[in-house]
Amino acid sequence: MASYALGLIGLFNVFGTYIAGTLGQKIERRKILAGIYFGRSIAITLFLLAPLSPMSVYIFSAVIGMLWLSTVPPTNATIAGIFGVAHLSMLGGFVFFSHQIGSFLGVWLGGLLYDRTGSYDIVWYLSIALGIFAAIVNLPVREAPIARGPAPQAA
Repeated sequence: MASYALGLIGLFNVFGTYIAGTLGQKIERRKILAGIYFGRSIAITLFLLAPLSPMSVYIFSAVIGMLWLSTVPPTNATIAGIFGVAHLSMLGGFVFFSHQIGSFLGVWLGGLLYDRTGSYDIVWYLSIALGIFAAIVNLPVREAPIARGPAPQAA
């Protein structure tokens, strides 16, 4: 079941990323990101409320796959829109490097909480809360380019 679930996450990552990128050309990206993060919280909540079965795992895997990497196109487009494309690779690198640190800390904290409590329940609840928090903090993002003064002249 786990290998099928992981395969579904990977497959639906493709669809979610494509859809988010397409929507990013029509809708404000901050709203797309907020929707994705809020959608993750809803998906996790429904998964926890549903009876555990292979089908519920497969459905959750497909939904979370749609929402997982779908943040990449609107995030990159937001960075490019605010800071310009000249330094997009560097700024995008910082963003996604910070995600790796967060992923490490999340897995480490999940293991620690499991060791302390014997359950992943707190980790699930924290994931829901962090998804809601991420949705809220994305809503006020201004996508307008940052005003810059004239470039300094070489001496």
